[in-house]
Amino acid sequence: MRMPMSGARLLAASLALSSAGACVLKSPPDAAELKEQALPTLQVPVAWRTTMAGGAPVAAGWLAGFRDEQLAAAVMEALAHNADLRVSAARVEQAQLYAKLAGAKLWPSVDALARGGGKLSGDNSGLQGGVLTVAWELDLWGRVRYGRAAAAADASATELDYEYARQSLVALVARNWFLATEAQLQVEVARGAIRDGESLVRLAEDRTRVGIGHDEDVYIARGSLSTYQESLRGIELAREQAVRALEILLGRYPSALMTTTPLPEQPDMVPGGLPSELLERRPDIVAAERRVAAAFNRIGESKAARLPSITLTTGVSAISSELFVLKERDNPVWNAGGALLAPIFRGGALKTQVEIRTAEQKEAVARYAAAGLQAFAEVENALSAEIAARDRERLLAQALSDNRRALELVQTQFRVGSTDLRFVTQRQLALNSVEAALIRMRTEQRVQRVNLHLALGGGFDTPPATPAAVPPSSN
Repeated sequence: MRMPMSGARLLAASLALSSAGACVLKSPPDAAELKEQALPTLQVPVAWRTTMAGGAPVAAGWLAGFRDEQLAAAVMEALAHNADLRVSAARVEQAQLYAKLAGAKLWPSVDALARGGGKLSGDNSGLQGGVLTVAWELDLWGRVRYGRAAAAADASATELDYEYARQSLVALVARNWFLATEAQLQVEVARGAIRDGESLVRLAEDRTRVGIGHDEDVYIARGSLSTYQESLRGIELAREQAVRALEILLGRYPSALMTTTPLPEQPDMVPGGLPSELLERRPDIVAAERRVAAAFNRIGESKAARLPSITLTTGVSAISSELFVLKERDNPVWNAGGALLAPIFRGGALKTQVEIRTAEQKEAVARYAAAGLQAFAEVENALSAEIAARDRERLLAQALSDNRRALELVQTQFRVGSTDLRFVTQRQLALNSVEAALIRMRTEQRVQRVNLHLALGGGFDTPPATPAAVPPSSN
């Protein structure tokens, strides 16, 4: 059967009313407006203060610059198996589904009810048949659309959080890789010191045996050797802990993970990019911006909730009974109508909800400002720390050369009997200390370069190569 003309006209008129009278949603502040609102005193410089930073654009694929295939393989394994990253991926999926759910409210809801089962129809009512109903809330004030926009902004922010989590995981794997490699190098330095200490013990014992040395020199040499051995045990423990932390990041434990030695190459180019592009490039900053947009839309949603709502309903039913006689009528029966719900008094709940959403937007704006300022500080700190580590490496390299020469001289003096063993052990300790510090500074440069890439928002993935153009056929 066809729907009666009165019901059809009512539905058509309602559709026209909803399309013509629906309010236009207000747009949240864009990036420029938000930056002016959240960071009014921020003066973005033309270039970074650190002269080491170049003005070249921040390029992707920074991981390949270290030229370490084992490190790259470890990163890929972490991306595939890291538990925390899987948690972030699940959150993205949930946020996308919530956004889809919010959009579903814009469509009509259709429900069906059927009764049957003998004379009593299964529930002792005696009625048999079916009812099909359709209900649709007209979103005249934008409440549902604001909610959908807020959920979509939340989903976008969660996706950006996931991207920043990927970048942070890669940076963490690289840093731990360098630290584990450094620990292995420090182990080798400590073992070298032990070998030198054992040689001094033998030399002191030989000198005492032939009568040109003293027992004091033997005890001094043995004491220094014990100190080197104790230091080695502490360094080995540090290496075990560094490797274990790396294994947890990779999602496999325990395993016989071995890092490369020596340290991977330090890339020469420092792509600083333009400071003005930082807030638009870092995923965590853009995520904070999207959360401001979500909070803005929830204010619109809560304001629209204070206005009347109109719901259209229509349906068709076909009912019969074997227990009693129903009033004669056409079967099936069509019906159409509408409902108006206007909140009159809710004890100030709706007004308070608007105030809560407004306070949440203020919080989101403040978080955006804090994240933006932190981003600039992280870039400058990474640049300054790498420069300091580079300068200290140069000074330590000179100190290492001088201490090595000083040790050779004092060892010669000890062999000819012009000095005692205390000066030899002092020079040996100084040399070992400088050598360990030099390794630390070389590691620090690589760690700070990773921190710089993360702070700049540069991706670690190498972009796919552009395929070569196929020359036109001569046929």
